[in-house]
Amino acid sequence: MANLKELRSRITSVSSTMQITSAMKMVSAAKLNRAQNAIEDMRPYAEKLTELLQGLSASMDKDTDSPYSDQREIKNVLVIAISSNRGLAGAFNTNIVKRVRNLMQETYADNSVDIIAIGKKAGDVLRKNNDIKESYTDIYDDLSYEDVAEIAEHLMELFKSGNYDKIELVYNSFKNAATQIVTTEQFLPIKPASEKEGEGMSSDYIFEPNKIEIVEDLIPKSLKIQLFKAIRDSVASEHGARMTAMHKATDNATELRDDLKLSYNKARQASITNEILEIVAGAEALADS
Repeated sequence: MANLKELRSRITSVSSTMQITSAMKMVSAAKLNRAQNAIEDMRPYAEKLTELLQGLSASMDKDTDSPYSDQREIKNVLVIAISSNRGLAGAFNTNIVKRVRNLMQETYADNSVDIIAIGKKAGDVLRKNNDIKESYTDIYDDLSYEDVAEIAEHLMELFKSGNYDKIELVYNSFKNAATQIVTTEQFLPIKPASEKEGEGMSSDYIFEPNKIEIVEDLIPKSLKIQLFKAIRDSVASEHGARMTAMHKATDNATELRDDLKLSYNKARQASITNEILEIVAGAEALADS
């Protein structure tokens, strides 16, 4: 009977876990719908702004060059690790940590690398072996362009002042609910358009009011939009990863519960059979006496 009691306890525990994971899946699905719409609405604007910026960069000369496009010898690198504040999202945060460590140990092994964490999870893991210069964990409480713009301005100032020669963003890019692509994206200096990309863009622009004012306004705005898009991408990816993880957890819990119920029924049947055999044996013993 002790075995039956243990099985009943496990069945109750697994059923409770299954209800929790199922509820978390539905919550993530609802949040994913909003986050997916937000990033899909924003991407065309962000991509077109980047295209315009590349075209503008192709037409700039040294007199109107932006400090944010200064290509320096890479000595000091800043990596922005964008993760989430909560777990239970599969390999969502682990993949960010792996990519950051890969950058530090391989790509920039000969450089000085600092880390700024946006989101709690990746920061907590990386902090064990690395010095996290800054951490932003409250930004997801009420995500807004204004808050992200402040972070972007801070990063732009760090590059402009010469503290860092290159700034990289590491985040999960949203593809669909089941697929998130770990992305390393150069934030600063501004990446010049490649020859292949430049073939489809004309550099014959008419600037109004003038090229300098456009450079001063457009480039900072484009960088703020770039960071905001990366964070929104990460938010949508987080909900997709959590929904998928909770869906798998619910399926696994259902399978485990069914197996436990089968074991319980078999054990209960064996127990009842043993009791019947004992009764029959007792009755026969009494009859013989």
